Amino acid sequence: MKNRLFVIDALRGFAIVAIMLLHNIEHFDYYFTPENLPNWLIILDKWLWEFLFFLFAGKAYAMFALLFGLTFYIQSHNQNKKGKDFGLRFAWRMLLLFAFGIVNSAFYQGDILTIYAVLGLFLIPINRLNDKAIFIISLVLFIQPLQWIELMYALNQPAIELTDPKSWTYFGKMGEYIPNGSFWETVEGNLSNGKKAVLLWNWENGRYFLILSLFVLGLWSGRRKIFVWEIKGADFWQKVLKISFSAFLPLYFGNKYFISSISSEAIKRPLNVIISSWSNTAFMFVLLASFILLFHNKRFHKTLDYFSSFGKMSLSNYIIQSIIGSTLYYGFGLGLYKYTGTLFAVGIALILVFFLGKFCKWWLTNHKRGPLETIWHNLTWLTKN
Repeated sequence: MKNRLFVIDALRGFAIVAIMLLHNIEHFDYYFTPENLPNWLIILDKWLWEFLFFLFAGKAYAMFALLFGLTFYIQSHNQNKKGKDFGLRFAWRMLLLFAFGIVNSAFYQGDILTIYAVLGLFLIPINRLNDKAIFIISLVLFIQPLQWIELMYALNQPAIELTDPKSWTYFGKMGEYIPNGSFWETVEGNLSNGKKAVLLWNWENGRYFLILSLFVLGLWSGRRKIFVWEIKGADFWQKVLKISFSAFLPLYFGNKYFISSISSEAIKRPLNVIISSWSNTAFMFVLLASFILLFHNKRFHKTLDYFSSFGKMSLSNYIIQSIIGSTLYYGFGLGLYKYTGTLFAVGIALILVFFLGKFCKWWLTNHKRGPLETIWHNLTWLTKN
């Protein structure tokens, strides 16, 4: 059990660090390319951007979602062993997470915590089902049913013209407050215009179904003891690595070369969402299996265990990096979006990772949980069952 908990912390920390890298190169959702950069730097920035997006975009959040469902199982299972029902307590816990998400959204409109808090409530009734039903629910959600309905409709009317996604309208308005707005103008914009943009974008890209699918799969994996090394071990995770990589290759190249050649936007748009979500999830399992195998290898264990402190303080790190990042890049702060291409943004991200890593190590030598984790825990258990 100890190994299992350690690897979960390390995986969660790895996902958080990957998210930090992406957030920085995106200037925390304000995409801007500095002017007058030398040609070699433009080429390097483009290569680095594509490489980091290939590695982590859609994968880090997917891993985070899977571990969210697994953590729900652990907490629920521990309470059930004491003869207590965790359902109402978890609902209260999600309300608290939603509040944390609103605070985070004030700094960074791309916040995922509010979405997790709402979708997490579905785990309460799903947890009452048997393992087979839970796995089927995860699979049905994973196939992106609404996108398939849109695709079937488009196949019958391929010439139908589509308007731009609604989220684009709201993303376009970010330039009214992020580059030159005051702090309070930015907060207001993030919580109104920005929140609408992100909620619509997640809907348009099938993220709600995918996130909930991974929540449910994490719950199922907890029940099946998938992450307990003594039960599954190297053979199991090597199989996961081979299968997920074999699934990823045709999905990735099919999406890159076949779907892009389709002339009908009505067909291409839902198909791209379906294949991209499948491709990203497959590669997420490549990263997940590789990490677990290396984590349990003596030569790499100490190196990868570095991420454990990040994982134990994932809520604190997620919100702290939003506060620091928006202050660094947005107009109310240092306005570094004007000067930092991908290479320099990665440098800033690595500096942030370094100092947050030091902070996590220091904090956890004196406290059982991170600062925001402590608040979340204490408020969760404010009253007894």
